[in-house]
Amino acid sequence: MEVIALPAFQDNYIWLLAGPGGDCIVVDPGDAAPVLAAASRGLRPVAVLLTHHHPDHVGGVQAVLEAFPVPCHGPDDPRMPSGTTQVADGDQVKVPALGASFDVIAVPGHTRSHIAFHGAGLLLCGDTLFSLGCGRLFEGSPAQMLASLDRLAALPGDTRVCCAHEYTEANGRFAREAEPGNPDRDQRLDDVRQLRARGEPSLPVSLASERACNPFLRVDTPQVRESIGRRLGRPPRDRLETFAELRAWKDGFAG
Repeated sequence: MEVIALPAFQDNYIWLLAGPGGDCIVVDPGDAAPVLAAASRGLRPVAVLLTHHHPDHVGGVQAVLEAFPVPCHGPDDPRMPSGTTQVADGDQVKVPALGASFDVIAVPGHTRSHIAFHGAGLLLCGDTLFSLGCGRLFEGSPAQMLASLDRLAALPGDTRVCCAHEYTEANGRFAREAEPGNPDRDQRLDDVRQLRARGEPSLPVSLASERACNPFLRVDTPQVRESIGRRLGRPPRDRLETFAELRAWKDGFAG
């Protein structure tokens, strides 16, 4: 499938997963206009996948479904748009028109009911995992988010990560503070600067790259632990404290 990032709002991406005939899956349509514009150019939505309830991810769902009455799958949460078929951890969503199937993975943290979809070599992870970062903890705990990230990090390294925001450059500035001297991360940022200078998205990115570069997937590495230890004035007790302090540091980071 062709993976298309449709820009929306200030920094969102709506993902379209398109087959050779023009049928496509729409992921997190916070705004219907980019999707309908793509449809006017020959793409035909055949399914909608939703990762969580935030308006910038579901605000355009009703308009998309009115134009294209197709199956819509999302988490078990009363805040999801009407017409959403609820799916849960361990379920599988099949899209026969594209011969594709996606495993549903519960990833609470950003919200309590957040899910991700893994299939066709892709990870559709909404606001849980970002390139060089992770989502804020609006409803979940650090322990939940760390467990969610651990689950995603265990997927095959060649999985292409399709997260929902263009945050990579900003996340990279924090990553350099959290883990100085990571050459893989520095190369990733060099590549990102070139992509963005050409007006191209920094995504998708391989999960192997994220494991090598993203400090939130690297809480067990000595440099990240040392950075947190300097902030605490003592070594962190365990990986959960390392992660919780890392996320709190990022929340107030203005670099």
